[in-house]
Amino acid sequence: MSLPRIAIDAMGGDEGVRVMIEGAALARRRHDRFKFLLVGDEARIKSALESHPNMRGASEILHADDVVSGEEKPTQALRRARTTSMGLAINAVKMGDAGAAVSAGNTGALMAMSKLALRTMPGIDRPALAALLPTLGENDVVMLDLGANTECDARNLVQFAIMGAAYARIVTERPAPRVRLLNIGTEEIKGTEGVQSAAAQLRAATALALQFDGFVEADKINRGECDVVVTDGFSGNIALKAIEGAARFVTDLLKDAFRSSLRSKVGFLISRPATELLRHHLDPNNHNGAVFLGLNGVIVKSHGSANARGVANAVAVAARLLEENLTERITADLAELGADNLRTGHASAEGEAAA
Repeated sequence: MSLPRIAIDAMGGDEGVRVMIEGAALARRRHDRFKFLLVGDEARIKSALESHPNMRGASEILHADDVVSGEEKPTQALRRARTTSMGLAINAVKMGDAGAAVSAGNTGALMAMSKLALRTMPGIDRPALAALLPTLGENDVVMLDLGANTECDARNLVQFAIMGAAYARIVTERPAPRVRLLNIGTEEIKGTEGVQSAAAQLRAATALALQFDGFVEADKINRGECDVVVTDGFSGNIALKAIEGAARFVTDLLKDAFRSSLRSKVGFLISRPATELLRHHLDPNNHNGAVFLGLNGVIVKSHGSANARGVANAVAVAARLLEENLTERITADLAELGADNLRTGHASAEGEAAA
């Protein structure tokens, strides 16, 4: 089955064109139905394509004179949306020239440009940044928001839960993903007023295709006990970076320990299969590809330091969301929430009348 082509911001990321094209080529070797719109400096893209003959017949180049830098403020980047590789890649989605866009560039600029060009879906107040995190369970966990919205109210959190559950149904294939709100405790009395209110609304929305399981503490995010973790962008970004830092700490600690003596080096050789499995599980490239949920279009954010394998995974995320019609799923769930609220309100009115 053919897919809408995917726009690649070829200039984004720490290493730019070489890694972005190599990653797209790797994705196409895995799935030859992928087609691309490569956006950026035409001469540099053509040069990179010389090493990847499998990309030539599957790609079109859209020249862009300008690039959004990693240090650039979103407001500055917005003014140059029509000339930058990032802005033109997003615009291709808006105009229907691509089904999705992938960029490893400036996250704030990517969110600002995407929101302005694509707008939020009806029923969504704010888009959220969602990513997959590794767990001890059978599936990864979807976590959102990871930095797009530093302050959120209960309505935002409920919308995030709906969007996260729709995403989780695709990646976990669970018909009713287990959703929890990040909190400072699992007791029902814990949490801010906004978190408490969001929990009450999710408990009452019984028609949604999700299973609300209450609260989760930060140290349980990766245990595999839930499929979606919902929080505001401020807390989510802190939690994400703490998890990533802990993973790097563990791997670096193991490296130092195995290098400390001859006996340790022998121990490393014996335990190498286990340490390789650990390294693979903690490698962020294997979970690369965060998604801006809630927009009228699919935008995937690759980590700026991702290697070709990581970029290929981000491309695969974009393709799968197109295949599984993520935006249509979210729209249907939002409609169900509205109907559920109407039913709840009708039942309450009847109860009051009877009283």
